[in-house]
Amino acid sequence: MKFILEKKVYLYSIILSLGLLTSFTLPPYNFYILNFLIFPSLIYILIVHNSDKFKFFLIGWIFGFGYFISSLYWIANSLTFDERFKFIVPFAIILIPTFLGLFYGLSFFLISFFNLKKKFSTILIFSIIFTLVEFLRSFILGGFPWNLIVFSLSNHLPSIQILSNIGTYSLNLLSITIFLFPSIIFFQYKKFEKFLIFFFGITLVLVNIEYGKYSLRKFEDKNYENLNLVIRILSPQIPIERFLAVQDPKKSILELIELSNPDFSKETIFIFPEGIITSIYSSDLKSFKKLFKENYYDNHKIILGINSVMDDKIFNSLVLINNNGELLYEYNKNKLVPFGEFIPFEKFFKKIGLKKVTKGYHSFSSDKKREILNINNLKFLPLICYEIIYSGKINLHNENYDFLLNISEDGWFGKSIGPKQHFSHSIFRSIEEGKNTIRSTNNGISAFITPKGQIINKIDYKGYIDLNKFKRVDKTYFAKNGNKIFFYFILFYTILILILKIRENR
Repeated sequence: MKFILEKKVYLYSIILSLGLLTSFTLPPYNFYILNFLIFPSLIYILIVHNSDKFKFFLIGWIFGFGYFISSLYWIANSLTFDERFKFIVPFAIILIPTFLGLFYGLSFFLISFFNLKKKFSTILIFSIIFTLVEFLRSFILGGFPWNLIVFSLSNHLPSIQILSNIGTYSLNLLSITIFLFPSIIFFQYKKFEKFLIFFFGITLVLVNIEYGKYSLRKFEDKNYENLNLVIRILSPQIPIERFLAVQDPKKSILELIELSNPDFSKETIFIFPEGIITSIYSSDLKSFKKLFKENYYDNHKIILGINSVMDDKIFNSLVLINNNGELLYEYNKNKLVPFGEFIPFEKFFKKIGLKKVTKGYHSFSSDKKREILNINNLKFLPLICYEIIYSGKINLHNENYDFLLNISEDGWFGKSIGPKQHFSHSIFRSIEEGKNTIRSTNNGISAFITPKGQIINKIDYKGYIDLNKFKRVDKTYFAKNGNKIFFYFILFYTILILILKIRENR
């Protein structure tokens, strides 16, 4: 085996294969068991090449390239809706994983500065540096915290209940550590010592699962609270090509009204997804007053995604209107998608005929405010599209609220694995924040998720979900303290590494 790894063509082929294989541990596959093979293999390879820093970087970059090209290929689908972008598709498929792979290259390069031995400290060193760089990837240049390794556990609810206490990045650190435990097999320990380390690792896993099961059982014993109204989550499933073409907004509104199936006897909040009417702006809503008035009633409120203009700036917005089409609340998106909603160096790209992927030439602007939406004393924290992927960064003012409200348009990524990966973030945010999540998408997965990540109801076809009761939990420890918990773990790991290194050098 060591001889094979010394041959570059074999070594890099194995590394690329490991990266490709790792993508199958993520949603929608969730073959997380593979991580117990993949990460120990990486440790073994690094120990074999312990003295070559550049090779460490190359190993990390190739692994990351394989991982991201297999798990993020679907991003290029968003470039297929406009003829001007189609020539970029092959470049996007290659360039995105090439860039993101650099973060893994950086983490492996930093690991190379440590003298990796066949000791437990190696597991801790790899875990701490790998997850620190993952944290960096989540925030640098706007951040892209997509496909952290911990998302491989997204369909195993007992394992991720601890998110409510420690958050995504801390659990990512612990997960990498646990996945590396099989490395002990080829470490320089006596059989009894290996047994003790394995026993410790298995005990940690079992304790965490039992804690998760207990947390879920405790939640099941809670009583429902009645809403005294209906929240109707709508999924129009209108092909995204229609919104990119010139269309009569009245026709679109009538189609949405028909789908919402208003009932005058029920006080109802109708929730439509992001970008559902892209040809009009919030200021145009009054023009359709008669249309709303004839179909909705005084006890109806409508939430929908729309564009708005203020001081020559265009915003991707979530608005609340009444049955007169009057604007009652407006939230402008804070975190924009690069190239999807705004173009860096826009003046230059305009000169060569390029624009943002979404409709229109002018880039959206980002806002800085995220105020709670209050309807009949029910409080909603608004999040548009991928704003829900930012762990510890959604409740900007630490306000109290009842529901996470996420509206999205996932049609840009077709029938790929992308919308399913996006949906998994909603499960993580629900558990972290200890809040019920209401998610409405046009093309994608619309759902109601409990504070424990349980999917009470979901729909990935045309239709709606009605919600008239819910359970709540107390504010979670993570919601109170945020990502500083991750740095407490980093401090603990660092101290433990120092202690182990001192003992190893005796």
